[in-house]
Amino acid sequence: MLISGYGWSQRFPVTGQLASTAFPVCALDTFKQTIVPYGYTHDLKIPNCDKYQDLNPFWYSFTCYESGTLGFLITPNNLGDDYDWMLFDITGHKADEAYTNASLIVTGNWSGTYGLTGARRGGVNFIQCASYPPDKAPKFSAMPTLKKGHHYLLLISHFTRSQSGYKLSFGGGTAVITDPLQPHLKSARMGCDRKSLTIVLNKKMQCKSLAADGSDFMLDAYPLAIISAAGSNCNNQFDMDSLVIKMNAPLPEGNYSIKSKTGTDGNTLLDDCGALLPEGENLDFVILPPHPTPMDSLTPPACAPNILQLVFSDPMLCNSIAPDGSDFTISGDAIVAISKAGGDCSTGQTGTVNIELSSPLVVGGNYRITLKAGTDGNTLINECGLETPAGSEISFSIKDTVTADFSYQVQYGCKFDTIQLNYAPVNGVNEWEWIIDSSYTNSQMDPTIVERVFGPRNVQHIVSNGFCSDTVTQIVNLDNELKAVIDAPNIVCPKDLINFTNASIGNLVSSQWSFGDGGFSTEKNPAPHLYPDTWEGRTYAVNLVVQNNLGCFDSATANITKLQSCIITVPNAFTPNGDGKNDFLYPLNAFLATDLEFQVYNRYGQLVFETRDWSRKWDGTIGGAPQQTGSYIWTLRYRDSSGKKFFLRGSSTLIR
Repeated sequence: MLISGYGWSQRFPVTGQLASTAFPVCALDTFKQTIVPYGYTHDLKIPNCDKYQDLNPFWYSFTCYESGTLGFLITPNNLGDDYDWMLFDITGHKADEAYTNASLIVTGNWSGTYGLTGARRGGVNFIQCASYPPDKAPKFSAMPTLKKGHHYLLLISHFTRSQSGYKLSFGGGTAVITDPLQPHLKSARMGCDRKSLTIVLNKKMQCKSLAADGSDFMLDAYPLAIISAAGSNCNNQFDMDSLVIKMNAPLPEGNYSIKSKTGTDGNTLLDDCGALLPEGENLDFVILPPHPTPMDSLTPPACAPNILQLVFSDPMLCNSIAPDGSDFTISGDAIVAISKAGGDCSTGQTGTVNIELSSPLVVGGNYRITLKAGTDGNTLINECGLETPAGSEISFSIKDTVTADFSYQVQYGCKFDTIQLNYAPVNGVNEWEWIIDSSYTNSQMDPTIVERVFGPRNVQHIVSNGFCSDTVTQIVNLDNELKAVIDAPNIVCPKDLINFTNASIGNLVSSQWSFGDGGFSTEKNPAPHLYPDTWEGRTYAVNLVVQNNLGCFDSATANITKLQSCIITVPNAFTPNGDGKNDFLYPLNAFLATDLEFQVYNRYGQLVFETRDWSRKWDGTIGGAPQQTGSYIWTLRYRDSSGKKFFLRGSSTLIR
């Protein structure tokens, strides 16, 4: 299936596009996808949701050039279609990790709502899961914040079972995802055959903008020498960072200049955003007699490197690299053992050689890589068959690794706690940051934090010496919360023994109960209490004062209503006239009953009211129509607090 859109085309299997072949996009144009493929490639674990399939997927890649918010809009060609999306930050990761590494997820929206979707101001600040009904769930998420220099992937998944496409447009945010770097030529190097000129570009440019006949370029001294041009890896990529120009015959030694121009395809080279390479731009290069390739440079090593990458100005033969790394020795402020070496050898030649160490290099200091003849009997050999002399050297330096380990002390209080964080910087640490519960930050070395809310605190510490960094997280548990809580029934019968439970939170050392009738207790959970037998109901205010091990106090009050009677009865008469007195017919004192059923019939045997809720009352109407004055038969079934079953039958008079 051939799928095409703005600027790109790609042939996909029926399962859809993959993250590794994402379309590079800019914010300058609307990307129009006319049709989508059927199928899916992976099950994705969505945070706080479930596993969802990337149905009929398309992927887009872009880099953030200025930090800010990202706004975009997905407009289905058929507004009855449901599109979902997910944004990943894959900086420092392979694209395919988006399928399995949930930590790369920035935000997304998997709502079942059809129509427009995307990220905009006012959207929800969480990932909306699949939802029903489809017209209720939020269709838009809040605009995520992008970080400068980070690389992102945007997945668009088409849940609706159709091949109708969509439009993708960017706008409304403050982040810059359009590369401000203008396209230029970077360098040129002639191959050993003196017929193959490799041109390196300063950025990736569209493969399709390169004229296959090489007419995008002209060699000043030999205007008819160029016969073809091909981009690097253009068979399975959309863009290229270098290209090879073929000549009709070997060029003699000397100085040359190659110039960009408009090709037979009507343009010079274009970058991914459609910017043109300037016409008439020159690159000078020299064809020299064959010579060995020197040890050129070393990619700046990261903290605690376990791989050191050598860079060569000419392609080196992969079969000249001893796999055991014996072409190299490393000396310096610590002993360094090499386990193996190799390069990117898909073509049999490589411009870089990776030296893999037996263990990460963690000791700061100065080091030197020296080239020697390996166990294969030679050093490194370039594409022209010339060997780099043994004894060539490259020096480098690194800094010590660091640790963010810290200690803390807590000063507990009644209303707030004070956390003293302590850190002793070593190995040149000069930057530190504290983050508490992902919200509060502090850049002091030993900050004092006042917390007014008790419970566990997630304290993260990040340190750096400008070369190495480290992050440590500890849980600081502020477990001295004190809260008085009374657990007791709020309505009781006249002769009930009341169980009062102390459900307070905290490290209790004392409890003081006052039951509101003159009774007291100092037990944590007092013995069952019996209120005085009176002729009428009454409400008692129960008070609990608790003290913890720090000398802090808290109190709670609960109102206990003792009823005049708990005998369940039905009134002989009621007057539904709205005066607030006897306006309803219902079982009295039935609040403790279970399995209750109350039914009312008129004199014709017609059921006029039924309920299983004791607090639901008959107002003397049917469907809002007032019923006649007279007697009504009722039945009442229930279980009392002991589980005993009762069935009562009687009559009540409706009086108007």
